[in-house]
Amino acid sequence: MSWQSYPLTHMDGFAAEPEATAYKAGGVAFPRGHILHDYLEARVLPRITGPVGRGRLQYTAMWKVAQRMSKRPVKFGTILPELLAASVADDHYKDPVERTWALSEAINAELNDLADAGCPVIQMEEPQIHMVPIRGKAFGKLDVNDLVKVFNNTVKGLRAKTEVWCHTCWGNPSQQRMFVGVQSYQPTLEALARVDADALTFETCSSGTGDLKAIGEAVKDKKVVIGVIDHHTLQVERPEQIAALIREALKHVPPERLVISSDCGMGREGMGRRHAAYKMVAMVLGTNIVRKELGLPEAECLAADGRYSLTVTE
Repeated sequence: MSWQSYPLTHMDGFAAEPEATAYKAGGVAFPRGHILHDYLEARVLPRITGPVGRGRLQYTAMWKVAQRMSKRPVKFGTILPELLAASVADDHYKDPVERTWALSEAINAELNDLADAGCPVIQMEEPQIHMVPIRGKAFGKLDVNDLVKVFNNTVKGLRAKTEVWCHTCWGNPSQQRMFVGVQSYQPTLEALARVDADALTFETCSSGTGDLKAIGEAVKDKKVVIGVIDHHTLQVERPEQIAALIREALKHVPPERLVISSDCGMGREGMGRRHAAYKMVAMVLGTNIVRKELGLPEAECLAADGRYSLTVTE
C-alpha cells in the first residue's frame, strides 16, 4: 500500500485524517468474497481539501539513504498521477482531470530535485495508457494521447539530468491477476513509444511472449525492458526457462537495447524475501547463459558462488 498511500499522506492539500475510499477508476470493482475486494476496501486514504503540492514527499532524502547503503546505483520509482487521482475523494478540484494535472505538476517538481541530487534512474510506474483498451478512458475522459501528455508533463526536464524508465504491467495487487484473460500491449504500443522515457518495461513472463515481435517493431529509440520473472507465483523460474525467453526477445530487439528485469515488483503480501531473492538469482543465472552464448561478460552472482556456501569444498 505504501506505493500508493505514501504520496497521498505526505503531499499538501490533503486532509489530516484518512478515511475509507471506494476505488472505482475504469469500472474496477470486485464483489465481497473476492480477495481483491478485501484489498480495495482496505484503502484508507485522505481526501483532497485544498490545492495539491509537494508537501513532505522527501524523495531525495529517501534515495540518498538507500544509495548510501549500496555500492550499486539505486533506481527510484514512483506511482503516476492518474492512479493517485483515482484513489481519493476530492472536495477541491472541479473534476478528476484537473486533479490529475495538479498531481503531475507537484510530482514533477519533486522528481527534478531528485534528479538534481544525482539519482541515476527514475522509474515512472503504471501509466494507464495500455489499460485504456480494456478499461476505457481514464475517468471516462483521458484517452491514450491525453495520458501520454500527462506522463510527459510529469517527467518534463528529467531526461537532461537522469535516465527515465516507464514501467508497465498488468497489475499484481495481493499477488493476483487483475484480468481473467491475458492482455496485449499491441493496441497501445504506438502511444507508449511516444512517452518521454529512455526505457519501456513490459510484462513478458506471466503474460507470455506474444507481444515481443510487435514491441520490437514499435519501439525503436528506447531500451526495451522485458520481464522474465513472474511476480504472481512462488514458483522460482529455472535459469534455462529465463534464457529461452531472452533468446526469443533477441529475435526482435537488438542486445544493446534489451534489458532484463522482473514483470513487476515482488514486495507484496504474498511473497516473502526468500522466494523473491531466489527469483532474482535465477534471473541473473538465466541471463548469464545467454551472455555466454553471445560472448559477453557474465554478471557476478554471489548466491551461486561456492565461496559463500555453508559446505565449502576445495
